[in-house]
Amino acid sequence: MTLVESQTLQARRRELLDTYGVRAPRYTSYPTAVQFTPTVNADLYAQWLAELPVDEAVSLYVHIPFCRRLCWYCGCNTRVVNGGASISRYVSRLRDELALAQARLPGRLPASQIHLGGGTPNVLTPDDLTALFGGLREVFDVAPDVEISAEVDPVVFTEDWARAAVSHGLTRVSLGVQDLTPAVQRAVNRNEPFSVIVDAVGVLRRLGLKSVNFDVMYGLPRQGFTDVLNTLDQLLTLRPDRLALFGYAHVPWMKSHQKLINDAELPDAIERLDQSEAASERLVAEGYVRIGLDHFALPGDTLAKAAEDGRVMRNFQGYGASGPQTLLGFGASAISMLREGIVQNQSAELAWGQAVDKGVLPTARGVALTAEDRLRGEVIERLMCEFTIDLDEVTAAHGFAKGFLGGAEPTLATLAADGLISRSGAEISVTLLGRPYVRAVCAAFDAYLEPSAKRHALAV
Repeated sequence: MTLVESQTLQARRRELLDTYGVRAPRYTSYPTAVQFTPTVNADLYAQWLAELPVDEAVSLYVHIPFCRRLCWYCGCNTRVVNGGASISRYVSRLRDELALAQARLPGRLPASQIHLGGGTPNVLTPDDLTALFGGLREVFDVAPDVEISAEVDPVVFTEDWARAAVSHGLTRVSLGVQDLTPAVQRAVNRNEPFSVIVDAVGVLRRLGLKSVNFDVMYGLPRQGFTDVLNTLDQLLTLRPDRLALFGYAHVPWMKSHQKLINDAELPDAIERLDQSEAASERLVAEGYVRIGLDHFALPGDTLAKAAEDGRVMRNFQGYGASGPQTLLGFGASAISMLREGIVQNQSAELAWGQAVDKGVLPTARGVALTAEDRLRGEVIERLMCEFTIDLDEVTAAHGFAKGFLGGAEPTLATLAADGLISRSGAEISVTLLGRPYVRAVCAAFDAYLEPSAKRHALAV
């Protein structure tokens, strides 16, 4: 693309902001969490667990809802702790929850992926890690080539934690960076010198980790165009295997600590778009493969290879190489995804712990999937991952008649007229112009979406 073509494309994208830069789900699941209800309870989840194929691998997610500091932009379920006793008690309850699941599972299922999320999983001590992985391996048959990943806060990173995690099979780490500009860090209560990140990466590389990743954000308070690029320039000197470029989701009505952020200091919609596009262009120019909406990987990384082979998936953890169909979540607020439906644990740590102590699966809510949900979910996921889909092909694969998704036609016609999608028969492709607005394209297939509801973050 020439410079003139690039400038023309960006100018047209700005023109579309008022129409398509509206609030929309992130589509890490379909139906989205807005449709979760208490009708999916512990008894129903126990039934779904019992019906899992005993020889089919699963992915495991463990939520660690603790941090050493409160970052004001955070949208996660977490709280600040200083001592270790409450964390160790939590790990003990995680083992109890694993035992509750074990009693309902049809056998010792194979596990091929394990992810520790948070919060800050690296607040766990080496003893906590030993207890946790001991519980996981007792309940599940963990594959020798299992991928074990963890989210890490560089400021509380220690070599002792890393060595302990690697001894239990850790293969990939995502370091939360967000932005390296001091003024931006002060605006979100996150002091994080670049030297801390350099030291952490050095330790991880020496320990032989297969993949070191960075999480970066745009749209933060006091953050400008050059701040995003300067942050990337520093991080690229470390040649991370992957980067995730997330737009800050300002939802103070859902996360009260975000009220500490001064709304007047937030970039406007055009600035957010410019930050996102400039960062994406920089990463592609540096040799990274763009994957989906906001992930980037070096060509040799497993995620880039999966994208080349059409094997990328999207769930609550973001983009990843396609893995098991079933994801089982453990810990407060953790989400499980099974063929029959989606299940979320009690979000409050206290309520989660009380249920576990009573010997009850800590299920709070969820949604049972219909055949139509699965069809629409695949359409949305393929668009989010590959930007293209043949509607007739996927509709037939799900056992529906040709044209079943015809209700989306008026919206698709408008999207095509505005240049966000191209069409060839039943094949729909998101154009280069439309890629920043892919969530708006996906919304055309969302049967539950209430466009006027102020519960989602901005689509760009």
